[in-house]
Amino acid sequence: MSFDTIIDRFGTHSVKWDMMEDIYGVPAKDGIPMWVADMDFRAPDCVQNAIAKMHEHGVYGYYGDDSSYRNAICWWMQNRHGWTVDPDDIFTTHGLVNGTALCVDTFTAPGDGVVLMTPVYHAFAKVIRANNRRVVECDLSYENGRYEMDFDTWDKQMDGSEKMLILCSPHNPGGRVWTKDELEGVAAFAKRHDLILVSDEIHHDLVFGGARHIPMATIEGISDRLIMMSATTKTFNIAGSHSGNVIIHDPDLRAKFAAKMAALGMSPNSFGLHMAEAAYSPEGAAWIDDLIAYIDGNRQVFDEGINSIPGLASMKLEATYLAWVDFAGTGMTRDEFTKRVERDAKIAINHGPTFGSGGDDFLRFNLATPRSIVEQAVDRMQAAFADLQ
Repeated sequence: MSFDTIIDRFGTHSVKWDMMEDIYGVPAKDGIPMWVADMDFRAPDCVQNAIAKMHEHGVYGYYGDDSSYRNAICWWMQNRHGWTVDPDDIFTTHGLVNGTALCVDTFTAPGDGVVLMTPVYHAFAKVIRANNRRVVECDLSYENGRYEMDFDTWDKQMDGSEKMLILCSPHNPGGRVWTKDELEGVAAFAKRHDLILVSDEIHHDLVFGGARHIPMATIEGISDRLIMMSATTKTFNIAGSHSGNVIIHDPDLRAKFAAKMAALGMSPNSFGLHMAEAAYSPEGAAWIDDLIAYIDGNRQVFDEGINSIPGLASMKLEATYLAWVDFAGTGMTRDEFTKRVERDAKIAINHGPTFGSGGDDFLRFNLATPRSIVEQAVDRMQAAFADLQ
């Protein structure tokens, strides 16, 4: 497929396109939506064909015998990430925000602290608070234009009421691919403070520039407190299927999670299972290789254009398609630089404070769109901040 093809998504119940004017005041007529983390690309043919086959059959009954689906997940994790998964360890949830909420509900109690390394994906804090747990923000260190972990400082913050740590790996919004040493540090931190470790690895297939994602499950000595989360949805742009996987190797943790799923009467969406199985295939692998190369090109275009504006700094992405831009160097207030982006450049973006502590000077831009749109966005940004140049 050509990722340069512009697909009209208006009027398709797209949150990203159809809601940007209501939420951000960016006009639908000529605005550019770069906020919600889905892509403006069609899913690969293998996924389209799976849906077409369901349509041709015309009977949409209950899904049974999911062994081929589980085996596809195991094949993908082994071949793409060097991670051996037992098919019996896999649970299917209605996406990973749902998976996160289930983990919080299952493994913590009201009033417990749940640790986040902030700034981080905003939905984590929302589900923590909605479950009447406390968000404990451990700030990432912003060093030389990238985020670093600061375990010494974080150790001093813990008071014993914390019961869970949610890791975003690769990191959203900073785009870091955590190293083995860093992941071993996370594992040690979780053990020191007796925390259940939930590792959200939804962006693990979207890695650039020679960086290599390391699944937390491959780190030694952590499996007895580890919950892994992954999905096809970000990789293949099928977020509307609301399908994700919670993978738990420890039998005690697995039994508790199974009991929670049973208590809530949860069962998977058959469309999501068909789509995921089709995606986790050699055809899907070839598509994602092409996609990564294309988004990497978008990243280079965006970074070059944004970093040429005095006072702006786009954090170099090692993973994800979500650019994290620092406006601190402009000397402007958050309201002023945000207004320039939304009202002058007419670009809808995610506001930094929604990602928690450390996000005040940042905005997040979605680069998973045809390159001509990225180029247009860069031109608009340069015009909106022309007085700085």
